[in-house]
Amino acid sequence: MASTSGAAALPSSDSPALKFKVVATQGRARSSRMTLPHYTAHTPMFMPVGTQGSVKGLTTAQLAELDCHVILGNTYHLENRPGSELVADMGGLHGFINWQRGMLTDSGGFQMVSLLHLAEITEQGVTFQSPIDGSAMLLTPEQSIAIQNRLGADIIMALDDVVPTTTNDPARFEEATHRTTRWIDRCISAHSRPTEQNLFAIVQGGLDPQLRQLSIQQLVERNLPGYAIGGLAGGESKDDFWRVVAQCTHPHTGLPQGKPRYVMGIGYPLDIVVCSALGADMFDSVYPTRTARFGVALVPEGVLKLKNAGYARDFRPLDSTCECMVCKNYTRAYLHNVVTRGIASAAILVTYHNIAYTQALTRRMRAAIEEQRFPDWVRDYLRTMFPAGDVPGWVRDAMAEAGVDLTGVALDQPLARTGAAGAGGAEEKAGAGAGVKSARAERRAAGRARGPVPAMETE
Repeated sequence: MASTSGAAALPSSDSPALKFKVVATQGRARSSRMTLPHYTAHTPMFMPVGTQGSVKGLTTAQLAELDCHVILGNTYHLENRPGSELVADMGGLHGFINWQRGMLTDSGGFQMVSLLHLAEITEQGVTFQSPIDGSAMLLTPEQSIAIQNRLGADIIMALDDVVPTTTNDPARFEEATHRTTRWIDRCISAHSRPTEQNLFAIVQGGLDPQLRQLSIQQLVERNLPGYAIGGLAGGESKDDFWRVVAQCTHPHTGLPQGKPRYVMGIGYPLDIVVCSALGADMFDSVYPTRTARFGVALVPEGVLKLKNAGYARDFRPLDSTCECMVCKNYTRAYLHNVVTRGIASAAILVTYHNIAYTQALTRRMRAAIEEQRFPDWVRDYLRTMFPAGDVPGWVRDAMAEAGVDLTGVALDQPLARTGAAGAGGAEEKAGAGAGVKSARAERRAAGRARGPVPAMETE
């Protein structure tokens, strides 16, 4: 079942601008090393999103301090402002933002979903109405790649035809799946820097297993440095979500084991753990940074909504297990004060902590896989988040598929699978009441029962 870092059979691949090596596996989970032109990253890995070249609230020096290996930029927004030619004149994104580690740029295809009311999709490409001045902007596969070549990221994404998973139109999903394949061929032909930048293809197919398998087969035939799983976290049920990821990471019929697998748009910690258990490597989302700006902090029990009045006299750190500068220097009471008063430093501090939390989460998973104790780590993680044993049914099913035994952690009876991926569905909140009880017990044990303790909702 398990392979260690010294096993000769562990998969790897060697592309002109990327060397990928799985250093340890346990079940389907894997710890890997990915050598990029600017940095050697380790997976499982969460990548903060800096849509316009900047992660809101943090400097690149702070991101390095937090040990972020790769950060994201978005082609659509960066081309709008400041423009890829200006960025190229400054040495590419690395020089423009003063970042010496890995960078990934999205193709701009996601805006087909997020800005659909401003876009028209044809075989030629995507025509956007600029939200800045209302002018038309045509983004073809060739133009997306040309922009990304100028931006100079280590990893660039192919333009794909993205359809929201909640769309009730099977013919549209079939069209998008085949178009995504046609567009990857155009992207490959247009890619002018294959020895310096890695082009990743994106698997589409909605929630249809046959279309997903067709997309996997067609894209793997192109033999690219890496692959992404796209079109998720758009409101589909969590049960549908994990099954698509499991299909795409299947050891025999999924994406290549010797190449990186990137689940796009995933930022809930529980989702990251589940996808890592299934064999995915890379994740990105605005969730940790965006939710921080609303005063929501990530903690092992779920989340702390710092606007709640119960934190006004809570003198503990956000997370007693966290070693970030926020948890070392500030209390929940202080953070409640700056959050509720709208002081600018509030978003900075909570953002810093949330990124520290996601980096520590993936770092601990890597260590657990390499030390052959990943199932124990998962059980401990779920016990903390769901101390009453009410682990959502979709998590239990996904972990069973991943070969992680939850005996002694999860209740025997299944829960309704109604949660929506990426939408904070009902299952994401399953542990809230238990979190209150756990927090109160901790407060009593510490002798600090100085006020009511608000609920700690999961996700």
